[in-house]
This record gives sequence, structure tokens and C-alpha cells, in this order.
Amino acid sequence: MKNAMHVSILALCLSTLFLQCGTENADINEHSIFPKGEPGAKENFTGNAYNFSLVPSDSTYNTLVGNVYFEKSARSNWHVHPSGQILIVLDGEGYHQLEGQPRQTMRKGDVIKCPPTVKHWHGATENSSLTQLYILPKTENGIVTWLEPVTDEQYKSSN
Repeated sequence: MKNAMHVSILALCLSTLFLQCGTENADINEHSIFPKGEPGAKENFTGNAYNFSLVPSDSTYNTLVGNVYFEKSARSNWHVHPSGQILIVLDGEGYHQLEGQPRQTMRKGDVIKCPPTVKHWHGATENSSLTQLYILPKTENGIVTWLEPVTDEQYKSSN
């Protein structure tokens, strides 16, 4: 009986602590395994996107890995990676588009390959946030070249 009471008190304390933590991460799925991260640079994103670095590039692995959380309707600018990029959707729903191709929808569990030097963008849908892992290989060739914002017309078009 004593143990059950202690467990109940602990659960109540943790619930209260959780509620008092504020809403900073309220948009993130409660089952997310990574922190929300740092806000993305406003000049490279439309809306709110957050980056959390997981594996920094170094001369041994020459690979950069991180997590990006996009709030609803948030998206990256058009950009290019010299050695390409791999995206793994962890949660939510989003869009990605390679220049000259129709916009594609991506969902939890999807793996997207953005080929080297191909202009592209990605972000959340209007109705869902998006959490994705990004993998940038061969970073000795460079990381990213940021380009112009994705217009609202481009974002909303399925072509």
C-alpha cells in the first residue's frame, strides 16, 4: 500500500512538473526522441524550423547528421548539397520537391534521397508538423548552398 501511494505521489509530481515547463516544445510530438533544437536561420526558412545536431562533421566520418522539426507550413528555402542529402521522416507529414519535378508528399517512415547538386526544398504540410533526420555525406565537398525562398505558389502547387 505504501509503495502504491509513493508511485501515485511521484506520478502527480511529474505531471505537475511537466505542466509547469511551459509550452516551448508543445508542438513537438510527445514521443519525440530528440530535443526541439535551435531555431533555423530566418533567411533560410519560411515559418519556424528547428535544428538539433546529432553527428557533427569531422575528418573521420565526413558525414553530418541532424534532426529538423518543422512547424505546420514551415519550409526550407531552395538549396543544393554538393554530395546530396538523405532525409528520413520520423514523424508528421511534409513535402519535398526536386527542381523541375512535381512536389511529393512524405510521411513517417519515408526515406528521401536528394541527389548531389540538385536544387530542392522540403518542409511540413499545412496541416501537420514534420520531424526529419538529415544525413549529409562527403562533407569534405561542402555542406549546403542556400538559395531563394520557396514562394507560397510553389509551396501550394503539386506540379
